[in-house]
Amino acid sequence: MRFFALAAALTLPITAHAAGGNDWNPPKPSETTKTCKGKRVWDANKKRCVRPRKSSLNQQGLMDAARELAYAGRQQDAQSVLRAMPDQQDSLVLTYWGFTHRKLGNLELAQTYYDRALKRNPDNILARSYMGQGLVEQGKYGAALIQWKEIKARGGDGSWAEASLRNALETGASYNY
Repeated sequence: MRFFALAAALTLPITAHAAGGNDWNPPKPSETTKTCKGKRVWDANKKRCVRPRKSSLNQQGLMDAARELAYAGRQQDAQSVLRAMPDQQDSLVLTYWGFTHRKLGNLELAQTYYDRALKRNPDNILARSYMGQGLVEQGKYGAALIQWKEIKARGGDGSWAEASLRNALETGASYNY
């Protein structure tokens, strides 16, 4: 309970519902979530839904599609996009592997991905936030508080990553996209 009191003493209103980075806004639905079914993404060059590996999307375009699908609750479809990412060791790719596995209930595998993301980039505050939210869901408030402090120490004070983990510590629940 001491952790709740500490986190509550440092609260600011949270009005955002982002699924990534320091972007306080959810991804805008695109043709990927409005038109494409299953494990497909919208390819603007081809003007149709295609398998992620067959798309003309670059790493950032694929990341945007994965984020959008994850936000829409389509975790397995997001993982299909993640599989197509050219750089599987990118810290953000590893973070989203962790996020999608956590949302699918694969907590140990999610933790492995978060650990790998942080090994690649210890300043990845998004990985710390998502990992911390997973720790809150498991009742591991002390470990989650450590991640919240790490986010603040690494320059993330006031970011979406910090605020969403702070909210999870205060309420005992993470965002449910």
